[in-house]
Amino acid sequence: MFSRMGAAAFKKDLTNTITLCQFLGDPQKKFKSIHIAGTNGKGSVSHILAAILQTAGYKTGLYTSPHLKDFRERIKVNGVMAEENFVIDFTERIKPLIKEIEPSFFEITVAMAFEYFAIQKVDIAVVEVGLGGRFDSTNIITPELSVITNIGWDHMNILGDSLAKIAIEKAGIIKEKVPVVAGEVLPETKEVFEKIANEKESPLSVAAQKRQAVNWYWEKHKLFVEVSEEYKPDHHTYQMDLPGIYQTKNLITVLEACFQLQQQGWKTNVANIQKALPQVKKLTGLHGRWEIIHHSPDIVLDVAHNVDGMKQLMRQIEVTDYRHLHLIIGMVKDKEIGKIISLLPKEATYYFTKAQIPRALPEDELVAIATSFGLKGNSFPDVNLSLKNAMQQAANDDLILVCGSVFLVGEVKSV
Repeated sequence: MFSRMGAAAFKKDLTNTITLCQFLGDPQKKFKSIHIAGTNGKGSVSHILAAILQTAGYKTGLYTSPHLKDFRERIKVNGVMAEENFVIDFTERIKPLIKEIEPSFFEITVAMAFEYFAIQKVDIAVVEVGLGGRFDSTNIITPELSVITNIGWDHMNILGDSLAKIAIEKAGIIKEKVPVVAGEVLPETKEVFEKIANEKESPLSVAAQKRQAVNWYWEKHKLFVEVSEEYKPDHHTYQMDLPGIYQTKNLITVLEACFQLQQQGWKTNVANIQKALPQVKKLTGLHGRWEIIHHSPDIVLDVAHNVDGMKQLMRQIEVTDYRHLHLIIGMVKDKEIGKIISLLPKEATYYFTKAQIPRALPEDELVAIATSFGLKGNSFPDVNLSLKNAMQQAANDDLILVCGSVFLVGEVKSV
C-alpha cells in the first residue's frame, strides 16, 4: 500500500494491473477515458473536468486518489461513490488472484475502478494518475486525451532527481496519436514533452500558451477569473466554487482540455463549462482545496504537501484578509521537509501535529526542524486536538489553516 508504506510499495512495472484486469475481462477497454498526470493540480483538474462532462449530460466516471474520509471517494460515477456491496463483492471475487500475485493496494483499487466503470457503462471516465505516470497502475488505458498539469518537485526518491527525469515519468502517459495537453512547461520539461509527443505522433498543446488569466477576484467565497484567448478579442469570465487562486492555473489547463475534447465531438463548450464551474464541489464531492469549513474564525483545509503546492498556498495567504494566522501542520517523512518549512511565515502561531499513519513524521521531529527555521508553536499528538486548541486561541477575525498532508486533512472532524 503506497499510502501507508511509501516507496516500498511502488513497483516499476504494470504486470500486476494487467493480470488483474485480464482476470476481469479487460474492463479498461469497455469505456472511454481521459488520463490526468502532474505534480500539482491533477486532483482539481480531474474533478473540474468530471463536473463539466456531467453537466454536458454524460455518465461520467471519476477515479482519484488518495481519499480523505471514505475509501469509496476514489471511485465515483456522476459524483456518487461506488456502493459498499460492490467493493466487498469485487474483493471477494479476486481474493484467489490477490493471494497468487500479491498486488499492491493501489493496483487492486485501479482494477476495481475500471471494473466499476465498465459495469456502470459510463460514457467517459476521468482517471487521475496515482504517482508518476509511466509505471502508474492507471497507465493501461488508451484515453481520448492525456493531460499533464505541471512538473514540480515531489517523490524524487521514486521519479528522479531532476525536473527532466520527473517529466519523462509523467510523459509516460502519452499514447500513440492521442492528443496531449500540458498545463504549463519549463524549458527542461518542454523538450521532454515535445520529444515524446513527436515519437508517439501525439498532437501536443501547451495550455498556458493558448490562454491567460488576465484578472481574478473573489466574491462571497467564489473565485471569478477573466480569461483571454490567443487570436480572440472576446474575454470570458468564469465563476468557480473552488476559491483558491491557484485554481486559475488549473482552469487554463481545463479550458484547453475542453477545447481538445470538443474537437473530437464532446460537448465541452463554453456554456457547459460556465454552468459546471460554480458547482464542482456539489457535482463531484471535491474537498480539501482551500476549503472553508467554519467562519468566525475562518478555518481552511488545504491538501498542499510539497514545495510547489506550499508556494501556491503562501500566495493565497498573502491575498487573504485576517488578523492573525494559526497554522496547523503535519507532514509525511518522505517530503522535502526543510524546504517546505522554509516557505512558512514566521509571524504565525504554529500547532505541529501528525496524521495517524506509519509514514507520518513524529510531531516532535517536526518541531525541531521548524524551530531551526524560527517558527514558534506547540506540538499535539493529533490534528483534532490541534484544531481545538487553535479555536480556543483564535479571535473571530483570525485564520486557522490546516495543511501539510492529505492524510492530516482527511482526519479533521467537522467543527
